[in-house]
Amino acid sequence: MLRRPPVVLGTLLVLATALWIGYPHISFSSADCTRTLRVTATPEIVPVIEAAADRMGDACARVVVRAEESATTGAVLAEARADQPDVWVPESTVWLQRTQAERAWELPVGGTSVATSPVVLGVTRQAADRLGTPLTWARVLGSDVRAGLPDPVGDPVGLSALLGARALPDATKVLRGLSQHTEKRAADLFDRLTGPSPLAAFPLSEHDFRTHTGVPLVAVAPDRPVPSLDYPYAVMPRSGERALAQRLLATLLDGSSSVLAAHHLRPPSRVVPVPDTDVSDELLNQWAAINLSGRLSILMDVSGSMAQSVPGTGLDRMGVTLAATEAGFGLLKPTTEIGLTLFSTRLDGDRDHRELLPMRSVAAHRAAGSLERLRAVRAIPDGATGLYDSVAAVYARARAEWEPGRLNVVVVLTDGRNEDGDGIDLPTLLARLGPLQDARRPLPLIAIGIGPDASLAELTTMASATGGRAFVAPDPTALSGIFYTALSGMLCQPPLCEP
Repeated sequence: MLRRPPVVLGTLLVLATALWIGYPHISFSSADCTRTLRVTATPEIVPVIEAAADRMGDACARVVVRAEESATTGAVLAEARADQPDVWVPESTVWLQRTQAERAWELPVGGTSVATSPVVLGVTRQAADRLGTPLTWARVLGSDVRAGLPDPVGDPVGLSALLGARALPDATKVLRGLSQHTEKRAADLFDRLTGPSPLAAFPLSEHDFRTHTGVPLVAVAPDRPVPSLDYPYAVMPRSGERALAQRLLATLLDGSSSVLAAHHLRPPSRVVPVPDTDVSDELLNQWAAINLSGRLSILMDVSGSMAQSVPGTGLDRMGVTLAATEAGFGLLKPTTEIGLTLFSTRLDGDRDHRELLPMRSVAAHRAAGSLERLRAVRAIPDGATGLYDSVAAVYARARAEWEPGRLNVVVVLTDGRNEDGDGIDLPTLLARLGPLQDARRPLPLIAIGIGPDASLAELTTMASATGGRAFVAPDPTALSGIFYTALSGMLCQPPLCEP
């Protein structure tokens, strides 16, 4: 009995030593020793990053990896929220470029590629057997095979595929066909392989192709090389753990080939670099003209004169304008985005304008009952026309929120000329619009005058400064036709529509 205490004490010492040596993630040191590196990554690369963190074997370092879709992370970073990670690993450098374009960071942010996944064309075995060999993108996409595309605005696979499709013979016909079967993401296209009108082909990453082993697809390499998904490792500018981030990067790049292969990824290799932002935006502008996808910022006059009745209609100018705007919703694809702002004078404190409908897709507006809110709008009895200040504000916001892959347009609906003596004048408005022009990122203003009091000269001067056009409907009953002409002219462009 007298010897048991030493035995117990010895056992406890052995266990304590084992814990200290064998479990480095349990730290008995001071709080100053433990550092945390927060990594947000696209889901498929997360296991690779976690394996590298385990290989670091640092008792004073903790790596927390969060799986999140790149579009979600980009939106968080663009809003400059406080809960930003130390490191971001999206699936493509495209996401870094777009987030940078949203002014998320003061300095350019780049990333070191830690993996790659080529973009291929997945073709059902039935379609492949019917087409025969050799299978090429030109052979598949130039045939009657129903092919889909992940939206190149929101999926880098779609952007790479767009580059490949644009180089094919009769590219316009190919792109028109793809635009009829466009989904938000490549993953959504798997659901389109069955049903009454199933797809027979769509582009996807090699990772997704190898992951969906139960889907009978044949992978076809592009006829000409296109950018792969390159998984850039980007250290965020505000990170306080840059040294630890660099250690994790070095571990990722050192001997992770087997881990990458186990998760259907390849080692870093940039045969074809991701195009820079200007090239991507130009390509997406061309896609927007084919896909007829728009982003409309509508500015609507609710000044007192809009309450004047329109003979023969039983409506006032406001009612006629609302009816034309509601009809305009029917002209647009469900994916087209619309935001609507009302203006008069001192409509929101000292501001002459106030947002009624936030920027959302037509489909989302319909689901949210936005048309009911639109129908409830009434003219402000004592309101004047605060035109210049409102145009300046809405146009500047539309420029800041300009989105590639869409036909970005500002639409102004007014029945008069500027009446705000306390606001800016026309020369000042033009001086503000001038620096906001960018030929690679067009943002035309369509100005539509309602009734005999609207000034065509004033509206034309504003619109011309942006590459846009002005229309006037002296008879407000003709507004619906003019609204149709204006929108269809901007949202349906050659080669689909003649000017």
